[in-house]
This record gives sequence, C-alpha cells and structure tokens, in this order.
Amino acid sequence: MELLLEIRGDNMSRIYLDKKWLFSETFKEEYIASAITDGEVVNVPHTVKETSFNYFDEHDYQMISCYQKNIKYDKAWAGKDLYLVFEAVGHQADVYINGEHKKCHKNGYNAFSIDVTNLLSEGDNLVTVKCNSNENINQPPFGYVIDYMTYGGIYRDVYLEVKEPVHIISCFYQPSPLAPNTSKKSRREIEKLTVAGTLKTEYKVSEEAKDAIKKNEVVVRQYLNDKPILELPLDSQLETTVPLSEVKLWDVESPTLYTVKTELVYNGNVVDTNEETIGFREIAFKSEGFFLNGRRLIIRGLNRHQSYPYVGYAMPESMQREDAKILKNELGVNTVRTSHYSQSKYFMNECDKLGLLVVTEFPGWQHIGDDDWKHIACKNVKEMIKEFRNHPSIILWGVRINESQDDEEFYKRTNKIAHHYDPTRPTGGTKAGEKMQTFEDVYAYNDFIHSGANVGCHKKKDVVPKDKPDMPYLVTEYNGHMFPTKNYDTEEHRRDHMLRHARVMNDTYGEPGLAGSIGWCMFDYNTHKDFGSGDRICYHGVCDMFRNLKMAASVYASESDDIDVLELASTMDVGEHPACNRGRTYILSNMDSVKMYKNGKLLKEYKSSDSEYTNLKHGPILMDAFVVLEDIIKGENYSKDQAMAVMKVLDYAALNGW
Repeated sequence: MELLLEIRGDNMSRIYLDKKWLFSETFKEEYIASAITDGEVVNVPHTVKETSFNYFDEHDYQMISCYQKNIKYDKAWAGKDLYLVFEAVGHQADVYINGEHKKCHKNGYNAFSIDVTNLLSEGDNLVTVKCNSNENINQPPFGYVIDYMTYGGIYRDVYLEVKEPVHIISCFYQPSPLAPNTSKKSRREIEKLTVAGTLKTEYKVSEEAKDAIKKNEVVVRQYLNDKPILELPLDSQLETTVPLSEVKLWDVESPTLYTVKTELVYNGNVVDTNEETIGFREIAFKSEGFFLNGRRLIIRGLNRHQSYPYVGYAMPESMQREDAKILKNELGVNTVRTSHYSQSKYFMNECDKLGLLVVTEFPGWQHIGDDDWKHIACKNVKEMIKEFRNHPSIILWGVRINESQDDEEFYKRTNKIAHHYDPTRPTGGTKAGEKMQTFEDVYAYNDFIHSGANVGCHKKKDVVPKDKPDMPYLVTEYNGHMFPTKNYDTEEHRRDHMLRHARVMNDTYGEPGLAGSIGWCMFDYNTHKDFGSGDRICYHGVCDMFRNLKMAASVYASESDDIDVLELASTMDVGEHPACNRGRTYILSNMDSVKMYKNGKLLKEYKSSDSEYTNLKHGPILMDAFVVLEDIIKGENYSKDQAMAVMKVLDYAALNGW
C-alpha cells in the first residue's frame, strides 16, 4: 500500500490516499468485508467508465461499482482523532470500514468526512466504497432529464486527517476591508492601495476542545502572512475579530491573497493548526449593478462544466487549474459560473489566485423532487457553503435549482440555510422565466431572447418582479443552444456564432441596472440523447471539448486589456463561400488601430470606434474596404471621382455579392 504524506503545521498530518485503489465495475455484498477478486488497480481521480469521444450511451457509466483500499494502522496515530475525507464521489457513496457501514453520502459534488478514530485498529483496515452512479437515484440532480453527462467514480482526492483530540474542525474567515474605493483607479493604483480592515473568525472545534475552553485552557494564535495578529484565550463564543491597520485588496485587477494561520494552543502546546488563503474585498449587488471594492464592474463571464473527453469528471489538479487559466488568460473573462454544481477546490483556488469571480450553485437541473429529494438538496446547500465559503473569488451562492419552477417552501429553506452559514454573501437562483417568485437577493435569469436578428437581451423591467423593480439583476446564461457551432462549421456559421455573442454582450452592457452577463458556455460537452446534435455532444461552447478556441472566443478576449487580440473572421479564400462571395468579414481586435493592406498598399485604418457594437470597448469591426483607389486610377486611367465611384461599387459587391 502506498501513502502520500503531507504535513501541515506541527501537529496535524494529512495522508493522501489517492494511489492504488482496487476497483470493480460490479459491487458484491461479500466485498463489504473481503477483498475484491475481479478488480483492477486504479488511482484517484478515477472514472467508473472511460467513454468514447461521442456517440456513447449515457448508460455506459451508470452502475453500482466498488472501490477498496487497505489502510495500515500507524502506531503514531494512537491517542489521535482520525478523519477519512472524500472530496467527491459520484454520486451516492456508501462507505464501509472493516465490514461496518459508516456513511451514506448523497451528493456527488461536495466533500464528506467520516470519524474513524475508533474504527481503525492495528494491522490492515479495509475501506470499501459502494459507488452508485445511476441516474435513477432519488437525489439531486436526478429525477428527470439532464442536459449534461453526470459520470461517476471517486474523482477527487481522498485523504486521512490525523489530529490531536483538542483540535479545530473548521474556521470561517470573514476578511473585510473598511470602505475601499477603487473607482476611477488604474490597475497599478489598485495594486498599491492599502486600507484598514478586520478579520473575523468563527471556529468549529472538537468536543474535547470545547471542554478545555470551558476550563480556560485554550489559547488561539493567528498569523497573517506569518505576522502575528492575535493571541488570546478562546472563549465559548468561538469567535474572534482582529482590527488590521493596513491590508491590500483582492480584486480582479490585483488579486492580493493572504495566508491566515490559526494555531490552537492547549496547556502551552500547539495542538492544531488551520491554514487558509483569504482575500480582503467588498462585494455588493445593487439596483445599478455589481460593485467590487467600491466601483461598478460589469460581469463578463462564461459557464463551465467540469467534464472532459473520455474521462468525464476525473481530471487532476493541473487540469482543473488550467481551465481557470484559460478563462482568465485566453478568454479574458472576469467571471465564471460553475454550472450546475460545485467544482474542484483546485479550480476554485486558481480562481482566487487569478482574480476570477465565481458564481457557484448546488446540484440540479430543472427538476424538483419529493420531500426526501428536497431534504437532500438542502443538505447540499449547507455542504457547498461550508466547503467553499473561505474563497474570496465567490460572489454569489446559487440556491435555486437551475431553471426550475417556483416552490415557495423549498426556496425559503435554501435561502435561509445559505444566509445562516454565510451572512457575508448574497444568494441568487437561476430562473428560466420572467417575474417568478423570488426569495433570493439577486434575480438571476437565463436570457435566450436573442435569435440572430433581434435584441440581445430583455429589459430589466420586463424580467424582475413587478413589486421589486430595483432588485439586483444578473443574466446567467445566453446563446448556447440557440446556435450550436462546431470548430469545423462553415466560416459563415462560425462568424454568425461570434456575432451573436457580440450582440448579447453589447446589449447587456448597455442595459441599465444589469450587473452583467455570463454566456453559455466555455466549451462543448457530452450530453444525453435528449439534447445535443445527435452525437451526444452539445456544441454550445466558445471552445471545443479540448479547449481549442472558436471564433467567438475572440469577442471575449478582445474586451480584456491583458490579451493581445488580432483576428480576422475569414481566411479570405473565396472558394470557401457560396458563389465565391465572402460576405461580411469582421476584424476582432483590442488594438488601438488596425491597418489593412492589400499587396503592400494601405486599404484602411480601422479603430474601435468603427464598430457598431458601441457598448463594447473593442467590438467586432466590419471590414468594408477591399480596393486600393490608386490602383483604379492608374489601371483604368480614371479620374479620382470616377475611381471613387467604381471603388464604392466594388466594395459593395465584395460585401454583398453581385
């Protein structure tokens, strides 16, 4: 058996258990207490079934499978508290320790732990996981059709935490800058800006720690980037607040992160350490829009599924981080929505690092089930928030099943849970209809009004409830299924796909009171037979499944000041087009100007102000000059006026055909 050991602090160890699991596609009752006989050795992250690129059946990965691992007891663990942690098992996990059932977890997208302190003994200890990846189980997101594959398996890290009996279970850090104002400030100015702030911490500790606290035997120490900021007895309120004279801001322009380390001192000895990365930022959804650190910021984002070709959800840390880098550094967006479930901590960590805002939500897609199903969904809300609430990148909790019908009692519960476990962030709930019942703080709406030749978005007044005209408003999806596009579609089709994204972005930017918009979606993804293009793929992305950029990606990238973009929406090959007419060709760029030449001679210099998409900083620019005036004058011996007239005719024909 192979154990990977990571030590954090002096008194807590985390032993990763990702290597050398036994796996069988079939679960048998005898595997609860005895070794798998028909399995293979696998490593986590793992998918229960590798699939083909397309045309596969979603039933391929639907099964009740089995994972097993032996944990050899270490005598150094004697007298310690032991917790076995699974960061995600898709989708229903029954965990057995030495033949005893100890946990049934009904959430394929969040972490869970098992106290195994009194379950592990000297020698080998058998851990068996019964993994149900069927889509007919009564828990979110299942119960009806789903527009994405859900896969299955132990697809995130597994580890054993070893702690002293007096220990920290979790810390909820609530960093707050005091009255930050970044309005009209440059990136450099934001980077240099310091403000006063506070760091509030809510502690959850073990029962032994609570007993010691009652006896005044516990002291808490806190460090910010290794600088001591707190040392005092921890009382039964389990809460501290530290004033800070000077902190830098976490911002999309300058995502300054701090490492906060909290030590629990018992009888003079450090018995536990909690360490997290935090950021000081102020967020607010208002009637006028979204505000970050005192300035209005238009949300410009894309939705992301966590799936990949062939292996589904089972991708390691490097690939999770890479998706965040693509969103920020290649697509140039400032926001991502983790549709339609919580995603990897590594992805979230990279969003923190890059300054990428996150809208995240609990699992579900349109369907609301029975009371048992709703009870599980409410637990999912709690698990999501407690797992991810220390991430500065998260700006909104999605606590309504994506595109579901109204359910007053259910959604009052989900909002109450969210505000209880995190009073620092607003709630949203993605709706498919206008003026629906609303208990959330932000009206989040999937706006698919645009069909190519009409407006890009609804008016805010036509969407938010009549009795809440000033409610904050965010568009959480657009385009997508309205115009599926492959990387190998005709140039005209790919161009029109690009223009649809430009039109929606332009109109949402110009709609008063709209916080911004999040397009559907980052990349193509496998889906069920009820959806997609007949080959089990939804071609809804601005990238393909391998994260290769489509033409539409340049619309997003052009709005960024950090990416140099210069693309032409055509190869200029006439044979690619019907009747050899290229039609309307666009320049996609965020340069100050673009000079177009023909045979070394200047045709025209284009600037951003030439774009019809006037709400965008750098919208697509129609190329409308194809003929060099001097060539007509010299070649045909025309006067300048005659040549101008001919040039206009030829330019018109180049755009519109003869």
